[in-house]
Amino acid sequence: MDTKAFKRSLQQSNNYHRKGFGHETEVMGTMNTEYQSSLIQKIRENNYQWQEGDVTIKLAEAFGFCWGVERAVAMAYETRQHFPTEKIWITNEIIHNPSVNQRLLEMNVGFIEVINGSKDFSVVETGDVVILPAFGASVTEMQLLNDKGCTIVDTTCPWVSKVWNSVEKHKKKDYTSIIHGKYKHEETVATSSFAGTYLVVLNLKEAQYVCDYILNGGNKDEFLEKFKNAHSEGFDPDKDLIRLGIANQTTMLKSETEQIGKLFETTMLKKYGPTELNEHFMSFNTICDATQERQDAMLNLVEEEVNVMVVIGGFNSSNTTHLQEISIEKGIDSYHIDSEKRILPGNKIEHKPLEKDIETKENWLPDGKIIVGVTSGASTPDKVVEAVIERIFEEKNASVLV
Repeated sequence: MDTKAFKRSLQQSNNYHRKGFGHETEVMGTMNTEYQSSLIQKIRENNYQWQEGDVTIKLAEAFGFCWGVERAVAMAYETRQHFPTEKIWITNEIIHNPSVNQRLLEMNVGFIEVINGSKDFSVVETGDVVILPAFGASVTEMQLLNDKGCTIVDTTCPWVSKVWNSVEKHKKKDYTSIIHGKYKHEETVATSSFAGTYLVVLNLKEAQYVCDYILNGGNKDEFLEKFKNAHSEGFDPDKDLIRLGIANQTTMLKSETEQIGKLFETTMLKKYGPTELNEHFMSFNTICDATQERQDAMLNLVEEEVNVMVVIGGFNSSNTTHLQEISIEKGIDSYHIDSEKRILPGNKIEHKPLEKDIETKENWLPDGKIIVGVTSGASTPDKVVEAVIERIFEEKNASVLV
């Protein structure tokens, strides 16, 4: 399938919308009321610090809603306002934040259910309005919705679209796309649907395995088993690792994406030499500015004096998880929570450790005067950050009074 031609054709359709419906001012007023925070604004103006009692909050200098997320949510709100009576669906969560998704459910916006690992589009009827989330949607999904005659509202983040353009360039020149990401993540599923031949690597360790195979060969069956579900149909490591292009899931750890790109470039240089490198390797900068800014701010925050770190965001939020990784690598007691409801009475907290299920930690706030670092993922509203900070103050002050 010529995915580029299909996308171009879709974008020219009268049923396709990507620029909203002219209700921006009213919608932003509503969103400011629902998601913005006067306390967070005060903390920003106070050099990103705030003290109450024995607690000092240090806020990362870049956190929370990014432009792409805010745009996607605003377009979803606009869609409901523009189509007040039509049935509206979203092919996935609009963003990875439970409070925002719950708000859309309250606005009678439905989410396509996943049954046995596949989305059930049978509920969507001709004439329904379907929103594509910030992560994007696969070509197959878009084609299905277009064939059904749906009105499509595309909120895909422009940074994600930029990655799609990169893998289209790889495909045009018969390069295999090496995608740094999580093969099950909605964004990577969408990106790989625009690619030709592709291989998804999760981290530097997997990338090193691939590079060792390129240089030294290996067991093909073992390779294919290791990357089962993470490569294009018919992938052959003996034939499909000769010409490579680098792409990424925009929410991955920036430093690791850069390391992986450099590793593959060095590997192809060793394999083919400097004069042939450009015939075997290509790379474009597709690291999202907002992801980079939030990770850089977290790197700065962990260098400051903090006793505890709180990272706020959906548990399925990739960019939030990577903020948590930065804190843990620094050896700071760090807690990933999705809302203030996770902070329980009696100095307890429900949190999600990396790659583990949610667990409860007792006595998580140390005695005496403490400094708590706070950041949030790109899908987290300021209102949620405010609520978490207020709960921390409440719990610490309550323990002091006792």
